[in-house]
Amino acid sequence: MFLKCMLAAAAIVTSAVMEAAPFMTNVYGRDYVLLNGKWSAFTDLYDQGRKMEVYKNRKPQSNEEFYEYSFDGAMRLDVPGDWNSQYPELKYYEGTMWYARHFDAPTPNSFRNQDSEAAAITATGRTFLYFGAVSYRCMVYLNGELIASHEGGFTPFQVEVTGLLKDKDNFLCLEVSNRRTPDAIPAMNFDWWNYGGITRDVMLVSVPQVFVEDYFIRLDKNEPDLIHASVKLSCEVEREVVVEIPELKVRQAIMTDASGCGEVSFRVKKLKRWSPDAPKLYDVSVSGETDRVCEKIGFRNIVAEGERILVNGEPVFMRSVSFHEEIPQRMGRAFSQADASMLLSEAAALGVNMVRLAHYPQNEYTVRLAEQMGILLWEEIPVWQGINFTDEGTRAKAQTMLSEMIYRDRNRCAVGYWGVANETKPSAERNAFLDSLLHTGRSIDATRLYVAAFDLAYFEKSTGHFEMHDDFISNLDVVAVNKYMGWYHPWPVNPSDAVWDVAAGQPLIISEFGGEALYGQSGSDEMAGSWSEDYQARLYRDNLEMFRHIPNLAGVSPWVLFDFRSPYRFHPSNQDGWNRKGLVSDRGQRKKAWYIMRDWYASISRGE
Repeated sequence: MFLKCMLAAAAIVTSAVMEAAPFMTNVYGRDYVLLNGKWSAFTDLYDQGRKMEVYKNRKPQSNEEFYEYSFDGAMRLDVPGDWNSQYPELKYYEGTMWYARHFDAPTPNSFRNQDSEAAAITATGRTFLYFGAVSYRCMVYLNGELIASHEGGFTPFQVEVTGLLKDKDNFLCLEVSNRRTPDAIPAMNFDWWNYGGITRDVMLVSVPQVFVEDYFIRLDKNEPDLIHASVKLSCEVEREVVVEIPELKVRQAIMTDASGCGEVSFRVKKLKRWSPDAPKLYDVSVSGETDRVCEKIGFRNIVAEGERILVNGEPVFMRSVSFHEEIPQRMGRAFSQADASMLLSEAAALGVNMVRLAHYPQNEYTVRLAEQMGILLWEEIPVWQGINFTDEGTRAKAQTMLSEMIYRDRNRCAVGYWGVANETKPSAERNAFLDSLLHTGRSIDATRLYVAAFDLAYFEKSTGHFEMHDDFISNLDVVAVNKYMGWYHPWPVNPSDAVWDVAAGQPLIISEFGGEALYGQSGSDEMAGSWSEDYQARLYRDNLEMFRHIPNLAGVSPWVLFDFRSPYRFHPSNQDGWNRKGLVSDRGQRKKAWYIMRDWYASISRGE
């Protein structure tokens, strides 16, 4: 079996890999070199670059020879980063962009997170090219050869380049497209900016010949002291892998089977469980014969019991907010640790214990920092309206995106919810599509709560109640409803008289509510058309009053923390390409509704 693994690794030398391989767990805990920085780039409006073989980086050999598509004198783009925010001419650009850079093969001692012993091991090991995210489709070329492709703008992928790197002057080239298509996820219409580019870190990762490819270490869904650990080696070999948690005096050996997989369950004493109030994390290591990966992991239980959500056995009301992966002040995609800190710090100031990462998997920096700060997360894939539920190819893409999201973040105990859809309409095809996602997700991780958000709760005059008729919700652990009372929908009754009969017997989260306001604009608190902070504040007060009368309410998440960019929003004087529903303006100024929400969350945390 070991020979089989060695031969498979060597095969990359002579044959290109057309599809990116599954990525390794915890890439930031490995030995890596960043390939971030300035990359050469040019637009390809008519998609001629591939035909012109720009990925071969050919140079004229005579005065009569020239290449119309060339990186010579091309623009320079920051990686990671979206192209839309870097040049005014690219603000609305949707299409193909070619990226390229040169680099020398790193020496063993140039990798980060590496001690002298690891350097000796990895000098004769394997090397992978890892992309945190590229939006939306990309083809990856190395030294003139196609080595990988990937679709999906918010999840990572990797490809092995062992044996393909030259000592000097490697040429890495990407063909990237953010062109919207009906079979994409999201599809043609979505209410956020369609940022294109290499939007997250690019890394060369060095590992031994046989390495710990994947592991999943988590607390049992219900029991407070039972830990399950699963591991997968990169090769089909029988070997011992050791899981250690020094603070808990845990040292558990796992013997992998012929497929390279193994698992063990064990009980621990004096375990301090992670919670929003006490975000305890433990140093954990997973080591094989030639490999050792370390990181911090927390342990917590989260379940839905009747109409409540229990964290570590105690009911917790979800004081949430949503934000996009965007820094509004610079009008660009968030990509760094500093960006994650800005977004989460503003959420924490509001008094949240949860953030809904809308509407796609966001940067790993954000997920890890939220865990350190004690913020629960709802992560979701961008199955957002307008999806072709009858297309098997689209379904397969959604399953892949969900799998990639879960595999990346399932060791993060802050993630309490996997979201499978937002604002979809009932149909047999929709139900089958979402059922397939639930089956895919639960086969990978059954310890989280699965949720979807709907916009189908309406006031029924015959009953005088708010109701929602969608049989699919019984398949979910938690039901969520987006409802913009007072903005898109007039109040049929006074907020204090509103009676909700939605998802009885299940926990219900109001996952979106609110309305738009332009910061600094004053006006009537009774007229939506004023676009005033006063009206937005009135909306919030009215909705909070209505929430008092929802019997199975388990949390709320106003939409949205910051104003965000959207070509969908074209009101010339009040929107101008921005969705203005933010509690905070595009310049970082807090609106009146922000203070209403902060005070309400503070009263809940005090148990009032």
